[in-house]
Amino acid sequence: MSSIPVKQMAFVVPKTGGREVLEFEDVPVPEVSTTQILVKNEYAGLNFIDSYFRSGLYPVNTPYVAGGEAAGTVVAVGSSVTKFKVGDRVAWLGSGAFAEYSVVDEGGRVSVIPEDIDFKIGAASLLQGLTALSLVKDAYEVKPGDWILVQAAAGGMGLLLCQLINNIGAHAIGTVSTPEKAALAKSAGAEYVINYTEDDYVKKVLELTDGLGVHAAFDGVGKATFEGSFSIVRRKGSMITFGNASGAVPPFNVARLSQKNIRLLRPTLFNYISTLEEWDFYTSELWNAIADGSLKITVYKVYALEDYRSAAEALETRLSTGKVVLKC
Repeated sequence: MSSIPVKQMAFVVPKTGGREVLEFEDVPVPEVSTTQILVKNEYAGLNFIDSYFRSGLYPVNTPYVAGGEAAGTVVAVGSSVTKFKVGDRVAWLGSGAFAEYSVVDEGGRVSVIPEDIDFKIGAASLLQGLTALSLVKDAYEVKPGDWILVQAAAGGMGLLLCQLINNIGAHAIGTVSTPEKAALAKSAGAEYVINYTEDDYVKKVLELTDGLGVHAAFDGVGKATFEGSFSIVRRKGSMITFGNASGAVPPFNVARLSQKNIRLLRPTLFNYISTLEEWDFYTSELWNAIADGSLKITVYKVYALEDYRSAAEALETRLSTGKVVLKC
């Protein structure tokens, strides 16, 4: 294995703001502590949460190296590390992913990738795959025959949710903005697809469900779709708002839940994988589903690390379908 350099290229966020604040610069390769591993990243995955941190929607101290998800090879381990060794192929969640090298705590969110899954798929699947699994298993346990709304069904999360819902035997209703995205969502398992630029999706969903509405709405878009999603959740149903792609959902009067005894949840993945047992359970579920073909990961495009600004634009303007990935 080649020697570890002293310097590396990475994308740094020096202050909060838009994509224009991003700086691609020389930074030191981090040194491992006794309980850390150093990973030579091969691929890194983009997620909307990257923009939430960069914009200041989620508080974070600046400057920092951007990115929270990557896959690569362990090239150094701390003196107290016992779970990983040099040469292990791993995928991880944390911070500082949009760089050639990153340090990760041994006890953190890092998993050995099975040999039959490559680095690109490992990086593309981890955060969104675990999120999708936790949504259909924990946030609302989807059951056969359920009617489920998936907003932005052709995005990375939407495509995974449609597959999982279909695998369970429930009815996935996906919303999209173009015919091309409609075809993609349909191929992923959405039983019904509504192009909201042509049709009133609220009206269509109520027609499909005989006026009852859906058992659960999975909405990662946020501000722009929350009210529409909420309006078509049936009596005793669940409204799951898990993202802010269009902006944060405005303050909500909880008394409105009593109109139909609706459950409202704003989950985060990390509260579903906070223990080692939870992390091992969900990563095993993910790797097994990818390996047996029941969960297919759609990569929209692979960008070079130095082209992160363009990659972020594709994601944040909702041009992309599937997962956006960087080659580190």
